[in-house]
Amino acid sequence: MNYNNPKIAVFGSGSWATAIVKMLCENLEQVGWYVRNESVVKYIKENEHNPNYISSATFNVDQLYISSDINKMVDYADILIFAIPSAFVKNELDKIKEPLTSKIIFSAIKGIIPESGLIVGKHFNEKLNIPFENIGVITGPCHAEEVAMERLSYLTIACMDKKKASVLSKCLASEYIKTKTSDDIIGTEYAAMLKNIYAIAAGIAHGLGYGDNFQSVLMSNSIREMKRFIKKVHKMKRNINNSAYLGDLLVTGYSVFSRNRMFGNMIGKGYTVKSAQMEMSMIAEGYYAAKSAYKIKDENGANTPIIDAVYEILYKNKNPKKVFKALTDKLD
Repeated sequence: MNYNNPKIAVFGSGSWATAIVKMLCENLEQVGWYVRNESVVKYIKENEHNPNYISSATFNVDQLYISSDINKMVDYADILIFAIPSAFVKNELDKIKEPLTSKIIFSAIKGIIPESGLIVGKHFNEKLNIPFENIGVITGPCHAEEVAMERLSYLTIACMDKKKASVLSKCLASEYIKTKTSDDIIGTEYAAMLKNIYAIAAGIAHGLGYGDNFQSVLMSNSIREMKRFIKKVHKMKRNINNSAYLGDLLVTGYSVFSRNRMFGNMIGKGYTVKSAQMEMSMIAEGYYAAKSAYKIKDENGANTPIIDAVYEILYKNKNPKKVFKALTDKLD
């Protein structure tokens, strides 16, 4: 790989994938973009924006190497950035015939692969034999919608190989994107997965009529619960108050752009899980994450009353009002 001029491709066509392509276009002459739907590829080429997500973000199509052929894109790029909803990742990976062992993989997926129950980095390592030094994570706090509006945002790029983290960091940085690097790929990826569960909890609380006072207590307990969980699964020195952990939790828990909070709000207002999912046009990653996190915390013995509450509501059909009433006695 040419570290001064790497070939980078983004896999996915949702809002976060679209935002990452926009960021890369600020710095690279050409950006690869795998879009599964050929009609969307055609639309982007003709109209210079994604028809379905953050359509206010416009592109110079001469910069885009865009295709609906996933193997063509894998062959093209040195660095592959996956921003596909976790529920669909395995289906897309199964299409790949090109070897991945020489590629550098960055995950921008904030969830768990349902089929393996693993965070994305571990899935690539254990199921596809990608060495950890070739795996990285892109995490916030950063909403795609604010990237489209070019509002100042911050990213953390994590990789065990600091040079690779630094290369991608420079490719994503711009006047409105500030980047920093980290070597905590496991911790940052778990944090990105867990904060979606806590955002669902915040949404449920809002839907049930709890106010700002309770929300502040819920978020305070969430960051401490996150710290306990991550320490159990991957013990290393980290500052949980850094923006990759606490900052990402806060923006997802409070923002009007948060699909997980929106999903939780609907549950709190009385929607069933199925009806809430049908009403939303985007995937709420926290729904899948809650099931996996509940299993992982059981295996590792972490104390997680908030994860437990969300799991009981989403997967055991427990009454949200009763579950949250019990939860309030466990928070401090």
